[in-house]
Amino acid sequence: MMMTKEEEVMDFLNEKVFNPILESPTASGGTKIGVKYTIMRMKKLNAVGMVKFFWHAISGTDRSINFAERLKDEGHDRFEDVLEEFRVRFDGKWLRA
Repeated sequence: MMMTKEEEVMDFLNEKVFNPILESPTASGGTKIGVKYTIMRMKKLNAVGMVKFFWHAISGTDRSINFAERLKDEGHDRFEDVLEEFRVRFDGKWLRA
């Protein structure tokens, strides 16, 4: 069975960003809560919304900038660290397919 586009985006982010943080013994409780909140928010979106959410987080709101700094300080990969791979994989052509 093929994955939905939403499952594909979440699978990518789970593998590259979310699960390593959630499974990390060194990630702070606040960081894990933030990741769970991000996952919860993204799961409410369709694929287009998920891609927009990713880019909006990269472009930076106060909250996303602070959270990205926390992740970096704790040594975790962030959306910024998977940007190139995300951009190639989840481009407009993929969204329209």
